[in-house]
Amino acid sequence: MNDQAKQYQQLIAKCWADDAFKQRLLADPAGTLAAEGIDVPAGVSVTVAENTEQVFHLVIPARPSDLSDGVLDGVSSGLCSGGCIVPRP
Repeated sequence: MNDQAKQYQQLIAKCWADDAFKQRLLADPAGTLAAEGIDVPAGVSVTVAENTEQVFHLVIPARPSDLSDGVLDGVSSGLCSGGCIVPRP
């Protein structure tokens, strides 16, 4: 597990254990992350959303710049179904 994944898991665990911390993170994501030693690059906006029983947030990551249109076309046309991994060109 990489350091970023570890930090993320620790952050989620802290939210579950400390409601006041979770509220600070929801209200001021960048400031709260900075206070936890997690750098947010200049010009980057951070949004924090909480899933509930009634609402599920699906995050679509930014498209990697090194994926070819052919690879993406294959995935979107159903050539890759289930838990596929998109190969790097």
